[in-house]
Amino acid sequence: MNRLLDKERLKLGVCYYPEHWPKEMWREDLERMADVGIEVIRIAEFAWTKIEPQEGRFDYTFFDEFLDLVEETEMKVIFCTPTATPPVWLTEKYPEALNADVDGSPFYGPRRHYNYNSFIYQKLSGRITEMVAAHYGIRKCIIGWQIDNELNCEKNVFYSESDSAAFRTFLQEKYGTLDVLNEAWGTVFWNQTYTDWEQVYVPRKCYHDTVNPHQELDYVRFISDSVRKFCRMQSEIIRKYQKPGDFITTNGMFGNLDNHQMTEESLDFYTYDSYPNFAYCLDRYRENQSDLKDRKWSRNLSEVRSISPIFGIMEQQSGANGWNSRMEAPTPRPGQMTLWTMQSIAHGADFISYFRWRTCTFGTEMYWHGILDYSGRENRRFREVKEIHRRLEKMKDVAGSHYEAQVGILRDYDNIWDAQLDRWHQRVEEASRQAFFEAAQKSHTPVDYVYLDHANPEKLKQYKVLIYPHMVIATKEQAECLAQYVEAGGILVIGCRSGYKDVNGKCVMEKLPGVLSELTGTDISEYSMIAPDAGKVTIDWGGTELEANVFADLLKPVHGGFLEGTYTADYYAGSGAVTSRKMGKGKTYYYGSAWNEDTAEIFLEKLGVKTPYKELIEAPECCEIAVRRKGEKRFLFILNYAKEESIVILKTEMKDLYTGKRIKGNISLKGYEVRVILLEE
Repeated sequence: MNRLLDKERLKLGVCYYPEHWPKEMWREDLERMADVGIEVIRIAEFAWTKIEPQEGRFDYTFFDEFLDLVEETEMKVIFCTPTATPPVWLTEKYPEALNADVDGSPFYGPRRHYNYNSFIYQKLSGRITEMVAAHYGIRKCIIGWQIDNELNCEKNVFYSESDSAAFRTFLQEKYGTLDVLNEAWGTVFWNQTYTDWEQVYVPRKCYHDTVNPHQELDYVRFISDSVRKFCRMQSEIIRKYQKPGDFITTNGMFGNLDNHQMTEESLDFYTYDSYPNFAYCLDRYRENQSDLKDRKWSRNLSEVRSISPIFGIMEQQSGANGWNSRMEAPTPRPGQMTLWTMQSIAHGADFISYFRWRTCTFGTEMYWHGILDYSGRENRRFREVKEIHRRLEKMKDVAGSHYEAQVGILRDYDNIWDAQLDRWHQRVEEASRQAFFEAAQKSHTPVDYVYLDHANPEKLKQYKVLIYPHMVIATKEQAECLAQYVEAGGILVIGCRSGYKDVNGKCVMEKLPGVLSELTGTDISEYSMIAPDAGKVTIDWGGTELEANVFADLLKPVHGGFLEGTYTADYYAGSGAVTSRKMGKGKTYYYGSAWNEDTAEIFLEKLGVKTPYKELIEAPECCEIAVRRKGEKRFLFILNYAKEESIVILKTEMKDLYTGKRIKGNISLKGYEVRVILLEE
C-alpha cells in the first residue's frame, strides 16, 4: 500500500516551486500550507538546471536545503523527474533533441519541446533520473515520484529525424518485411509502394493534409509506444532507489497515448490534472453550446477512473487560468473550488493537489493563479481550501471506496485514434459520445468508461449494460469476448458503422457488420450518411419514435436475430433500424444510426438502467448524482453546478456527513453547493 492512496482518509496537496521564491519565504509557506490542511507538496518538474546547471556537473544543494526544511515539518513530498523541459545548455549543444513541426522546422519552446526518440535526450534524461533518484530517494519526506510532467501535452505529434528513424524500427519489428508493410498500408493506391526502408518516414506535409490513413494509424500507435518506452525507462531507474511504500505516478491525460498500458507497465496509479474552468475561457465559452460546461470534466474523470479506479488529482483548479499569449478564464466563484474538488472525489479521487500555492509573478503562466495571489496575503480561496480540509476530515470513510455504475461505455485505443483520423468515423463518434454523456448526466445515470483492449469477460460482467456506440475497427477476439459477456447475462448495444474496418484501418471485404454480424444477429444491406436535405429521419421502435442522427445502416436480422425497429422516413422507410439477438442469458442490440441526447436517454430507459437511484433521491438536471461504495457503506454525492439554489428531494432518511444530522425531504443546495450523504451504515 502506498503512502498516498492508503484507503484511510482523503488528502490535500499543492504544487510548489521553491525555485520561484526567495529561500526566506519557504518556512512561512510550509507553515501556512499546514494551517489549511495541506499535507503533500509536488516539486521539481521544471527544475533540471537547478540540479544539473551544466552537462555532467550536478549540484544537489538547492533541493537538499529545501528538503532539510521540509523534514522539520510533517509535510510530505512528491518529487518529479525534471525532464518535462530540457535545459538551454542541452538543446544548444544537441539540437537533435528538439521536436519538429511537420515541415521539419524545430520547436524551441516554451516547454515540452523535446522528442522522445532522440538518443541523446534519452541518455541525458536517464542520467538525470538516476542522479535524482539515487540522491533524493532516501529522503524520509519523499513518499512518491512523478515521472516527467503531462506527457504529450502541448504537442502529441513528432516529426524529427530521430522519430523517422525510430518509426522505421517500429515498423520493421511489427511487419518484418516491406511486402507485408505495403500490403497492410495499401500502398498500391496512388503509387505509394515502398522498395527500401529508408523511403519510409513519419507522415510528412501533403496536399490537403491528406496522408495515407493506414500509415497515420500506425504512426499514432508508434507515438504511444515511444512515450511508454520513455516513461518505462524512468520508472525502471526509480524502482532501484525508491523506499518501500513509495509510489511512482505521472499526470495527464493527453492524446496519442495508451495511458492504460503505460500505467500497467510503469506506474502504481494514475493522476489527472483537472481544470474545469477551461469551460469558462473567454475564447471557448459559447452560451448555446452544451449547458453542462464545467460538469463535462466528469467525463474526463470517468476516463481516468478506467485507468485507476482510485486515483489522484495532481493539479486541481484553484484560481483563474491563462497564459499571457492564450487562454483567459475568470477567477472561480465562491464555492466552485469546493465543487470541483468534490467532483474529483465523487469520481474516485482520494488525493487532491491544487495548482499552485503562490501565483507566479513572472513567465508565461503569470496569469495561471494559485491559491494565493501575487501578494501572498490570505484570501477567499485560501479560506475555502481550509474549509474543504475541514469537510474532508468528516469524510474519512470515503477513502478507498469505488464509484458505482451499472452501465459501461466501451472504448478502445484503435477506435479512438481512427476516429481522430477519419472524418466519417469522427462524425458519428463525437455525436454519440456527447449524447450518452449528456443523457446519463441529466438523467442521473452513472456510467463507467471501459476499455476493451484492457478488459476481459470477467471484468465486463459487473455491468448490466455495455454500450459500444461505434465499434468501427473490430476483431474476432473482441467479438468473442463480448459474446461471452452476453451469454453470461449481459446486455450489449452496438451502433452504426461497426465492424467495417480491420486492425489496419482498411475496409473489410465481407458482409457488414463483419465479425460482429453473428454477435448482433445483423446484416447491413445498405448504408448512407443522412443527406442534408433529408429532414427529420425517424425510427419506430415498438411504438417509440427515435430520431436517426448522422448515419443510417439499413438492417436485416440474421443468425436468429429479431427486427425491433424500422425507419419511417426517406427512401429507406420500412428498412430495419434496430435489431436484437438473444444469446445465452443475455441479449445484443444493433442500432443503425448515431445517437442524440434524446435517443440515448430512450435506450437507457428501455434497457432498465436509467436513474438507478430514483427510489432514494429526486434531483434537477443541474445537479450531478454519484455514489461511491466501500463494503456495506455507500456515499451519495449531490453536486449543484448551478449558480442558483437547487432543491433535491431525499425519499428516505439519510445522514449528512458534514453535519452529522439525519435529513429527509426537500433539501436546499446553494449555488455550487455539495452534499455528501451516508446511505447505509
